[in-house]
Amino acid sequence: MTFLKRAFFLILVNVVVVITFGIVFSILGAYFGVDTSSYQGLIIWCTLLGFGGSFFQLFASKWMAKTFHRVQIIDRNTRDPRLTWVVEKVYEHARRAGIKEMPEVGVYESPEINAFATGPSKNNSLVAVSSGILNAMDKDELEGVIAHEVAHVANGDMVTMTLIQGVMNTLVYLAAHIVSRMIASNDDRGGGATSFLAYYALLTVFGLLGSIVVNAFSRWREFRADAGSARLAGRDKMIAGLRKLQRTMDYVDTSDKAVATLKISNKPVGLLSKIFSTHPPLEERIARLERGNY
Repeated sequence: MTFLKRAFFLILVNVVVVITFGIVFSILGAYFGVDTSSYQGLIIWCTLLGFGGSFFQLFASKWMAKTFHRVQIIDRNTRDPRLTWVVEKVYEHARRAGIKEMPEVGVYESPEINAFATGPSKNNSLVAVSSGILNAMDKDELEGVIAHEVAHVANGDMVTMTLIQGVMNTLVYLAAHIVSRMIASNDDRGGGATSFLAYYALLTVFGLLGSIVVNAFSRWREFRADAGSARLAGRDKMIAGLRKLQRTMDYVDTSDKAVATLKISNKPVGLLSKIFSTHPPLEERIARLERGNY
């Protein structure tokens, strides 16, 4: 029911925004002499296109993690005490967080010091840790990280970020189509070529602007997951995990954008690039926890 409410709310917001855009661009179209009669079909097409890719990625997320990250699901009967402990901690915190169906728990071979959560819903999820993080962190540090990933699952972040991305994709496609049409309609020489070039240029520009909004929301969700970890495992363990990450940032891989937003951390960035980061600076996350601001 929580998923349905969240989905309904964000889709409703998307519909309202799209309708508003349609009205605004109809007025602008009339001013510039652009025929807006076909915009209703365009709105429907952009909505399907915008949400289609996002939902495909969501529903295929566990398969993609297992395939491309080569995540191996941990056997409950494993003789490796470290892996047994990881599974037990994921289950322990999942139960505390009110998750009914226990997440699958996996490990992937990588020197990076990281972990991530993925899956189409909180009752159909996967929590994975790297071999690097198992070797680098002690139990308290690792428990803080595990609880952070479980908090992502409990908060429904996989679904929420998919819906936010779907809204933004829709608006990007819609704005690029409409503005490129307006540009082409006022260019007597370029015609279709002008519209084609303008569309892809605008798609790039609007896509970058949209990613700023999506990533800002992602950073906020990271603070929430930190707070969730502090409540589940204890503030000191979450802080300890983040401090260890500060000392091992050279071993963080953010090349896969599909799971970057739900990893525990990403690499530090320059001043300009901060607005495109999916995670807040580690020092800011630690400071918030130390102040009890969660």
